[in-house]
Amino acid sequence: MAISSAQNHFRSISLPSRLHPNATRLEAELQKLKTREISKKADCITSEDIKSGFLGLAELYTCVEELMQSPKTQQSLVQRDQDGKIVEESLENSVALLDSCDAIRELVVMIKEQVQDLQSALRRKGQDSSIQNDMNKYFLFRKKMNKSIAKSLKKLKHMESKNETTLEDNHSLSMAIRMLREATNSAISIFRSLLVFLSSPAASMGGWSFVSKLKSVASHRNDDILSEVGSVDFALNSLNARIRNYDSKAVDVQMACKKLRKLDASIEGFEAELERLFRQLLQSRVTLLNILTDY
Repeated sequence: MAISSAQNHFRSISLPSRLHPNATRLEAELQKLKTREISKKADCITSEDIKSGFLGLAELYTCVEELMQSPKTQQSLVQRDQDGKIVEESLENSVALLDSCDAIRELVVMIKEQVQDLQSALRRKGQDSSIQNDMNKYFLFRKKMNKSIAKSLKKLKHMESKNETTLEDNHSLSMAIRMLREATNSAISIFRSLLVFLSSPAASMGGWSFVSKLKSVASHRNDDILSEVGSVDFALNSLNARIRNYDSKAVDVQMACKKLRKLDASIEGFEAELERLFRQLLQSRVTLLNILTDY
């Protein structure tokens, strides 16, 4: 399944530091995320890019939360949004963002389980032909997973369009709400990048055709150009082809295990970052609810 990653949407915003001393820091964090912008090309997205994006996003949400907690900021927000409609819209957005984060967390947990199960099977069975059933199971899961990813990407696109429209059409938004929605756009972009990373086309176990395509690419550069997901595909298909030709060696199994361990480590990193982000999104929602009670 070919899925293209959309470019991150950041805008330079001059924040009046007189409203809150954290405004300058918030502007700096937004600019940092802009410089970390991930390429549109799916094959250029690396786990390190995504982890770096999560770290920047965590800092951004910390700044936004500090801004939202400021009495001066809350007073300004109440004055601009006397009927509470803007805060209520932000609460609706927070629910959608939390749902997306939770869905992606579940997806990451599932693929981690599949990767670990396959690692275990390879250690037990090695070059035995029965390992092909385990590899087929992994690729079947990947194909189903890609369908779920496509649905998640569609939801993110809708959320992003809605958020962008609000930012462009409503220039009367308070700084706090505007920054919260900028953070939402940043979160959507990171989510999209992670999903694209995980949706590397699931290969079939059909022999050398897929492997030869990967080799033609890797021969011109380095195997490192492949994402951890693509590298696992390459290793498993190579192993499968060699087993079918009765030409497999222990080194082939070792290579597949090495690639799976690397992918497993990346996924565990994603899982930790998603957990932290989920807690930050939840705290942001609680803050909005507390502000709403002051109306």
